[in-house]
Amino acid sequence: MSLESLHDKVVVISGAGSGIGRALARQAAEQGALLALSDWNPDGLAETVEIVKAHGAEVRSDVVDVSDRAAVAQWATDVVGQFGRVNLVVNNAGVSVTGDFEEMTYDDFDWIVGVNLHGVIHGTKEFLPHLIASGNGALVNISSLFGLISMPGQSAYNATKYAVRGFTEALREEMLINGRPVTVTCVHPGGIKTGIARHGRTTAGEDHAKLTSLFEEKLARMSADKAAEIILKGTVAGKARVLVGADAHLMHHFAKLTGSRYQDVVARVAPRFTR
Repeated sequence: MSLESLHDKVVVISGAGSGIGRALARQAAEQGALLALSDWNPDGLAETVEIVKAHGAEVRSDVVDVSDRAAVAQWATDVVGQFGRVNLVVNNAGVSVTGDFEEMTYDDFDWIVGVNLHGVIHGTKEFLPHLIASGNGALVNISSLFGLISMPGQSAYNATKYAVRGFTEALREEMLINGRPVTVTCVHPGGIKTGIARHGRTTAGEDHAKLTSLFEEKLARMSADKAAEIILKGTVAGKARVLVGADAHLMHHFAKLTGSRYQDVVARVAPRFTR
């Protein structure tokens, strides 16, 4: 059973202060949803709240670090305390670390794992009982194109996004086996116009400004609004996997056709664009 509509549904979105999260919140508000939004950045979150209020949505906002298990648990308790139910959860919050693994610090790795993987696990664990109790829930975890293929300079990001994919797909199987009334969707966006590169970290040997420019001017082809539209459409339909962007579709099929040999092709081609 799928959601069919977002009208009068309680929609929970992490990382709602910018990018895809903000676009998801606005479009859900336009479709008549009640919103529970979080972000680590209070200023960005406040801007999103004003946007969705302009569409007449009832909204609750909380500043939450999704890597903090206790904070996410309290957020879930507060959301259910206010709305009484949860119908859709989108674990969207994410960060990036760019650079060769040899130059990466343990702190860099811990940071990205905390947000990108533990944040998804925390959001799923704390809200899943409420999704089940709703009788018709939906869980959406945002992976990446880099949860389908690997890329040099993205070892940490790849590690977290592949993990989100595996976690989400296994959870979907469990929901089916156990007859739980929750659809589970894993989303794989390609290059989307967001601030993830600008606000991400780079290792000491990388030029942060150059990498940000590369991503924002050449790789990020799709708007966050269009990405959100595709994600919500797939979510309402209860799809298991949603690929977002022509690049995601192209690279996914390229990797399927070539098998592990795609890694050799990427190793030859990628340095021309990233160095």
